[in-house]
Amino acid sequence: MPGHTDNEIVIAAPLDLVWEITNDLENWPRLFSEYASVEVLEREGDRVRFRLTMHPDDDGKVWSWVSERTTDRSELAVQARRVEPGPFEFMDIRWEYAEVPAGTRMRWVQDFAMKPTAPVDDEGMVNHINRNSRIQMQLIREKVEKKAAEV
Repeated sequence: MPGHTDNEIVIAAPLDLVWEITNDLENWPRLFSEYASVEVLEREGDRVRFRLTMHPDDDGKVWSWVSERTTDRSELAVQARRVEPGPFEFMDIRWEYAEVPAGTRMRWVQDFAMKPTAPVDDEGMVNHINRNSRIQMQLIREKVEKKAAEV
């Protein structure tokens, strides 16, 4: 059975600001704690293909892959997939945004399957993604709310 995660957070900031900051790919290394760099490879309309490179893991390994994202502002959603799946058979991510009384709800839904040769199975990756998504979402919330307070 493939892996599936569903994580969300409410950010006390206007939807337009949350959308702008979280979809500014070039700023991701300052927004997320796990990314060392982002290289935009191709941009066409609302679709962008880019390389993400992470900081070295505990074993000193640097993970890098190419992904593609398509933003749909009218639907308040982003569809993304890994073009170079690495240890994944596939990895699809949907970002959803919604205005709520306390600000903006940001939701990440991820569907994937690990290759049999991957260092972790689907269940192990579900646990890793759920744990890491909470950490990254909290960092994003703090940074966006700080920016909202400055505006």
